[in-house]
Amino acid sequence: MTGESAAPAPRRRGRPSRTQSEQGPAMREVILDAAREQFSERGYEKASVRSIAKAAGVDSALVHHYFGTKEQVFAAAIEVAFAPALAAPTAVAEGSLDDVGERLTRFILGVWENPTTRTPLLAIVRSAVNNETAAAVFRRLISTQLLARIAERLDLPDAELRAELAAAQLVGTAMLRYVIQVEPLASADVEQIVARVAPVVQGHLTGP
Repeated sequence: MTGESAAPAPRRRGRPSRTQSEQGPAMREVILDAAREQFSERGYEKASVRSIAKAAGVDSALVHHYFGTKEQVFAAAIEVAFAPALAAPTAVAEGSLDDVGERLTRFILGVWENPTTRTPLLAIVRSAVNNETAAAVFRRLISTQLLARIAERLDLPDAELRAELAAAQLVGTAMLRYVIQVEPLASADVEQIVARVAPVVQGHLTGP
């Protein structure tokens, strides 16, 4: 009809709009932020690609476009949230093995003490402990990106077992202090915790 603008052509189902997809990395981060929020609030089982998309203000198709399945979204969210802790192998390598326990303990607790890095970690860990699929994704990341790299730095017999025992000590401490918030551990001075935990970590990494 003359004088009237034509209606825009409908977008095919299952494909993100050009405007959305062209936002690139920024939109990807928006989706990841929404995913961490959804996994934290709803848990892995109840969170869905649709709920993540709604929280991010995008179509579900865009979530699939960037990440694929819900499990893949969760894996990406874990990797981003856990990224600060993945630098731990560097902390192990920087210096002598004589005080590696203290360096590693300070590094890991430092990540948890910082509110900026603690908040996304809490969101991911809470999801991982309540669902086996989420836990399996979390284990794969920890095993391949953290423990295996620490073991390589040690160059000692039973290095993988040593790294896993040290991690168990630190993860257990972090869970009780920051996630479950058991007192008096939750309110204890971090230096007091380092003083008590670091020698145990050192023993796991370099002891007989």
